[in-house]
Formats: sequence, structure tokens, C-alpha cells
Amino acid sequence: MLILFCLALFGGCASSSPRMAEVRAFAAQSPHLGAYHELTERYRTTYQREQPFLSPAADLRERQLDQQRQASSADFAKLRTGVQAYMQALGRLAGDSQYDLEDQVKSMSAGIKAWPDSGIDERHVNAYAGLTRLVTRALTRPAQDSAVQELLRDGHQAMEELLGAMRTLLRLYDKSSDNEQKIVLGMLETEIPFVDTRRDRLLLALSKSLQHDKQAEYHLVGVRNTQAQQNLAAIEQAHRALFTQIPQQ
Repeated sequence: MLILFCLALFGGCASSSPRMAEVRAFAAQSPHLGAYHELTERYRTTYQREQPFLSPAADLRERQLDQQRQASSADFAKLRTGVQAYMQALGRLAGDSQYDLEDQVKSMSAGIKAWPDSGIDERHVNAYAGLTRLVTRALTRPAQDSAVQELLRDGHQAMEELLGAMRTLLRLYDKSSDNEQKIVLGMLETEIPFVDTRRDRLLLALSKSLQHDKQAEYHLVGVRNTQAQQNLAAIEQAHRALFTQIPQQ
């Protein structure tokens, strides 16, 4: 009984230390990855929004790009799953029992592929696989300071790689949104002046309303992308601060 009491006492001290509180606060930032997830889903559905505004030649080109987006977006979304699972695994080892990581680990187990045209290469594939192994191992570890230090030490480089990959993809999403904006607003700007204002007043009103709505939509998407970039930067900064606090072997 005395041994169990001492273990519980030491475990409680570890989880209540200032450093463990910082780790739990870091894990609590994981919902901020939601902006990246939303933009990944928007990137995946680009063709659905573009299609009504495409010429036949452009439609053929964009359908081919859509096939690649559909294939790659699942892996792009998994990057967020991996980073989030790592952050929450740290929180769990620091004494926060709210995180249930089993489903995330199952999702990660299939791994990801390289997509060189999008900036995702073998470095990122290997980093994701390494982080998967670390998070899986963390599920079997008790909540204690030494386990947190080990995961921070072993996962630091992989975390840096995946955050870098996500920043690269956010720039890709931004370029894709700009291209979509040129297609959609370009078509509206070209066609609206030719609407007969006497015979097609309703068509003109609807077209101008759509144009206004689309302008606002693309502005908000740009704001959301900036927010996602800022969120990643804040997570990276907080992670580096935790890493620099641990004893380096």
C-alpha cells in the first residue's frame, strides 16, 4: 500500500508541475488545426464549385486536376490527424485524461503517400510513419514527466516536418483558391455586361447578387487561410519552447 501511495503521489506531483501544465496547454491548442482541415476539404471540392463556370476546354482540364485532388486530399487531411494525435498524446502523458486516441491511431496506421507535385515528399511520409509509431507507443505509457520528455525528444523532428508540410499545402490551397476565383469571377465579369437589362432584369439581379456573394466568399477564404497559417506558427513556436526545456541527451 505504501508503494502504491508513493507512486500515486509522485505521479500527481508530475502532472501538477508547471511544465506538465504547459504541456497540457499545448495539447489544448489541437482544435486550432480545424482551419487547416476546413481548407483541405474546400480544396478537395474545388471542381464542384468551378464546374458551372467552366468552358468545355477548361472543364476537361479541371476534371483531370480534380482526380488528383480527390486522390491526394485524404493524405493531406491525415497530416492534421497525425499532428493532432501527437499533441494530444503529450497532453495525455502530462495527466490530461480527456483524450481518446485509439481511433486516431487506427486512422494513422495506413500511412500516407508522397505527392511531389504538391510538395509532399518522402521526408514527410517517413515523418508521418515515425510519429505514428511514437503515438502508438505513448498509448501504453503511464502519465509521467519522463514519458513526456521522451515523446518530445523523439517526436520533435517529425513534428517539424509535418508542420512544414501543412504550411506548404496551405500555400497550395491559397493558389488553388485564387485560380478558382479567377475562373468564377472572370466568367461573371465577362458575361454580366451582355445581359439585356430590359428583358433579363431577373437574370441580371441574380448574377450581380452571385458576384457579390462570391467576392465575399473568396475574401473570407483568404482570411481563413491566413488564420490557419498563424495557428500553425503558434503551435510550432509552443512546441519548440517545450522541446528546449527538456534535458538533451
